Amino acid sequence: MKKINDYLNPPKILVLGFAIIILIGTFLLTLPIATENGKGLSFLDALFTATSATCVTGLVVVDTADTFSTFGELVVLTLIQVGGLGFMTFGTFLFILLGKKISLKERLVLKEAYNNISISGIVKLVKRILLFTIIIETIGATILSIRFSFDMPIGTAIYYGFFHAISNFNNAGFDLMGEFRSLTDYVDDPFVVLTICSLITLGGLGFIVFNELYEYRMTRRLSVNTKIVLITTFILTAGASILIFLFEYNNPNTLGTLDSSGKGYGALFHAVTPRTAGANTLPIADLTHASLFLTIILMYIGAGSGSTAGGIKITTFAVLMATFWSQLKGKEDIVLFKRRIEMQTILKAITVALSGLMIILLVTILLSITDKGHPFIMYLFEATSAFGTVGLSMGLTPELSSFGRVIIIFTMFVGRLGPLTLGFAITRRRTKEAFHHPKGKIMIG
Repeated sequence: MKKINDYLNPPKILVLGFAIIILIGTFLLTLPIATENGKGLSFLDALFTATSATCVTGLVVVDTADTFSTFGELVVLTLIQVGGLGFMTFGTFLFILLGKKISLKERLVLKEAYNNISISGIVKLVKRILLFTIIIETIGATILSIRFSFDMPIGTAIYYGFFHAISNFNNAGFDLMGEFRSLTDYVDDPFVVLTICSLITLGGLGFIVFNELYEYRMTRRLSVNTKIVLITTFILTAGASILIFLFEYNNPNTLGTLDSSGKGYGALFHAVTPRTAGANTLPIADLTHASLFLTIILMYIGAGSGSTAGGIKITTFAVLMATFWSQLKGKEDIVLFKRRIEMQTILKAITVALSGLMIILLVTILLSITDKGHPFIMYLFEATSAFGTVGLSMGLTPELSSFGRVIIIFTMFVGRLGPLTLGFAITRRRTKEAFHHPKGKIMIG
């Protein structure tokens, strides 16, 4: 008889671990001490919030500041931190503190969690991840605390500073501003906008990229993966900023009433946050349709692989674009930065992209059935936001039916783990075919 450990491969451990954390968070949020009214959340609302926090999404059915007590807010913040870095990171850190050896299986789970190529140096990477996180969140929290101190008591400002720094570095998007208004009061504030944008971007680059940048002073080289992440991030951010600036320039409900610098800050923030943070300085429901559709595309793409963000990941997007361009030019090999991309990588990119697209379309259809009476773009926007673990909303989420909330809960869970990880967790291990079938010719296009 096989031991239960034999059945728990790395993908299964990740799925099970996140599920357990969500259930613990759900229980804590149902306690009377967790809410301002002393009644606790209903099970479904608690499950939704715990899933959103652990999957670092930011979609909410109740306003965080208006509903939760300090205890409840700290539970949400803890779930964000654990979910953003991954429960295996904290487990490994605890093992290191206790002087325990990290087993091969645990190293394999860490490799799967960070989408790393090998297990070599994985424990050292975990230590650096924790160090990077502490430094970046502390710097961000300090800047935000100083800025918030002009608007509120110093104690509250420090609390708000750390909450929003941790939330945004982990690309969660939860806020304490109340009334579902997120950071709209700071749309043209350079300290808040630039600090939050920096936290979101750094959290979305990916810890593997962080590690390579840290070691660059010694190695003087960057991998193709890191180059793709850095350059694609810059192109998407710059391009989206320009487009949002143009699309919303005369919109009186968004950028129209701001001066030139305010328009720039507003456009920049909205170009950064869909990949995949969830905080917003512009009212989402008031955006033009062009901006909404661009936002959906950005949410679908997401940020760096092995980061706190979701989506299909910008490396997947870059490989797909390179494949498309090579096919147009009639080239057989797909080349990026003078390196040929393996066919297995291309097929995986296609699988990830199609899996994400099918999930979004399915969820959009289901929401249009369970929650009738809304414009179609609201269903598509909410489905993409949940899959990309973004957290931006046109206002549909708080109005969802019980069935609609369950659908979004499942979508956030799949989006955080990734459709391939979940698929590998519930299917048998891939095996090689004993023989190959004859080739078949199919007409395409």
